[in-house]
Amino acid sequence: MVANLDPSESDSERYDVGMASRSILFLLVGLPGSGKTTRAREIEGAHHALRLSPDEWMIPLFGESDAGGKRDILEARLIWVALRAIQSGISAVLDFGFWDRDERSALVWLAESVGAHASVVYLAVDEPTQLARTKARFMSAPDTTFAMSAEELAGWRAFFQVPTDDELAGTFHPHPPVGWETWSDWASARWPSLPPLNDIRLQQPAG
Repeated sequence: MVANLDPSESDSERYDVGMASRSILFLLVGLPGSGKTTRAREIEGAHHALRLSPDEWMIPLFGESDAGGKRDILEARLIWVALRAIQSGISAVLDFGFWDRDERSALVWLAESVGAHASVVYLAVDEPTQLARTKARFMSAPDTTFAMSAEELAGWRAFFQVPTDDELAGTFHPHPPVGWETWSDWASARWPSLPPLNDIRLQQPAG
């Protein structure tokens, strides 16, 4: 499940570093209660990867899941850390959910642009199982999550964009949305505090 660069980018524009070519950026995709964190931990162990989850940062830092828009800012910095890690040959797992196809496309492009690979990992969950799991998690570990009603879960499901087969196969490489020159530009607008691509890339030794 390795994704390719935007086909509009020429070979001469692609960035490659030795260690990065062996690392993978895993994107955990799914709704609340789908088992993303369990799977992320499995990948973390199997690949000796750096696992990053906003839920493990937001509540300890701010006492709530969103905190007035701070979640997007935090996610941006976690993405930055993950992209720096994969350039050093360390695989990384972003346990974000990634409901939106453009979010996934942008991060696949960024991973490939710094010389690494990306893998979209999707976990499906039916509504009854989802409701039961989210309730059980809130009852057992309220400091790690928040209450979710059946109505909220149904609303989120309506917005969720299920990954397509070509996304999962790593062959989905669309152009950026209309109005954006690159996926890096789009990503920096989506996640405030995410630097542009040239500022994310590790500096290569001269010579």
